[in-house]
Amino acid sequence: QVQLVESGGGLVQAGGSLRLSCAASGRYAMGWFRQAPGKEREFVTAISWSGGSTKYADSVKGRFTISRDNEKNTVTLQMNSLKPEDTAVYYCAAAAKMSVIVTTLRYDYDYWGQGTQVTVSA
Repeated sequence: QVQLVESGGGLVQAGGSLRLSCAASGRYAMGWFRQAPGKEREFVTAISWSGGSTKYADSVKGRFTISRDNEKNTVTLQMNSLKPEDTAVYYCAAAAKMSVIVTTLRYDYDYWGQGTQVTVSA
C-alpha cells in the first residue's frame, strides 16, 4: 500500500505563493488534483516518473509548477500568483500502472493523499 502525505497548505492573500509537497516512495506517475466546496475534484497538474513530462490545467498554466526529486521521494507543487478561485483542498495522487506515463485522468490514479487545504483571500 502506497502512502501519500501532503504538506504545505495554508492561507495566503491573492497574488501570493504557496508550495505544496507530497511524500511518496515508488516508481509512479504523480498528479495534483483539487476540490472546492460543492464542486467536482479537478485535475491541476501531473508529472511523469522521470520528471521529463508534465501536464497542466489551463487555469494554472504559467502560475503553477510541478517538479519531483526521486532521491528524496518528493513531488512539489509551486503555486504563484494565487487567486481566490484557487481555494480548494489539494490532493496528491499516484498512478501505479507502468503503462501510465503522465495523465490528467482521475481514474488512472490508484493512490490518494488525505488532502491539504489552500485558501486564497481576496
